[in-house]
Amino acid sequence: MTDAIKALSVDFGKTHPDIEILFNFGASGALAKQIEQGAPVDIFISAHTKWMKHLADKNLIDTCSERVFGYNTLVFTGDPKLEPLGLADIVQLKRIAIGTPESVPAGQYAKQALIASGLWDTLEQGNRLMLTQDVRQALIYADRGEVDGAFVYKTDALLATNAKVLFSVPAELYDQVTYPIALTLTGTNNEAAQTLFEYLQTPAATTIITGFGFEPAK
Repeated sequence: MTDAIKALSVDFGKTHPDIEILFNFGASGALAKQIEQGAPVDIFISAHTKWMKHLADKNLIDTCSERVFGYNTLVFTGDPKLEPLGLADIVQLKRIAIGTPESVPAGQYAKQALIASGLWDTLEQGNRLMLTQDVRQALIYADRGEVDGAFVYKTDALLATNAKVLFSVPAELYDQVTYPIALTLTGTNNEAAQTLFEYLQTPAATTIITGFGFEPAK
């Protein structure tokens, strides 16, 4: 999502050069906790509905503004020499990178899929899982060959230089990867933030995120 957001900001800047956008990228859980602790944020985009709900329960976002920004899918990426490979085959691997499930949505989706397929306990007890602070770090480990493979979003896997998508995680094993977006309570009083928020719902914005591999909101 990082690169897509940067591309959106460039396009937005063409018609609103007077509005400065300050980014804060990170795992959704970490960002939500920063907002909860008082970080000055106007718009929040999460990679999981869990963290948007968390802020809603804390009365920190304008729930009336909440929308679905886009969708993604989960894949397993690694050394192309490992092909053909399926989900059940990863128990043969020694090191697998996965975002820390407690704070990284990609890791939470991956854990959900591994539990559903009966593989989680085997991998965890065998100390084969390398927990990362975000999904991009998991991709980097796979791309450098520091792990045999990693669970990442399809959109992140497209950015890899060496690692390739070995298989797509069956969609029925995990919740749909949904990116909710909303104004925070401070954002509702910020005219510039509202202008950006409205732009992010335009056909132009949809075209850009689709180009980065995201599925647009229905």
